Amino acid sequence: MRSPITCHVLNTSTGRPAQGVVIKLQQYEETEGNAFLFNPIAEGKTDSDGRCTDLLPPITSVETENLLKPGIYKMIFRTKEYFDSQSVKTFYPWVEITFELSDLTEHYHVPLLISPYGFTTYRGS
Repeated sequence: MRSPITCHVLNTSTGRPAQGVVIKLQQYEETEGNAFLFNPIAEGKTDSDGRCTDLLPPITSVETENLLKPGIYKMIFRTKEYFDSQSVKTFYPWVEITFELSDLTEHYHVPLLISPYGFTTYRGS
């Protein structure tokens, strides 16, 4: 069993997986006014294949069932530290991807393609 939310980071400037990228998962909290409040709920790091498959325990765990609910989430990828470890300058110190979980029976995979001066993402499977 894997985390209900996973990601994969690839460095398109080298064509290789981005190992060691720190990822923070945050959950949006509705507030009065126009504040955008995100609460940290998990942190992980990409493995040698650029994947983070253990960000959260499997959805069957009581802990994850109590933590996740339909709503808006944000993944923050700390790209500067990764590029610093490669002795490469980067324009983006981190990448934030905001997405919506609507069905907790589905698996959500968030791939990120990075280079020192750009990034892109899509809904993976």
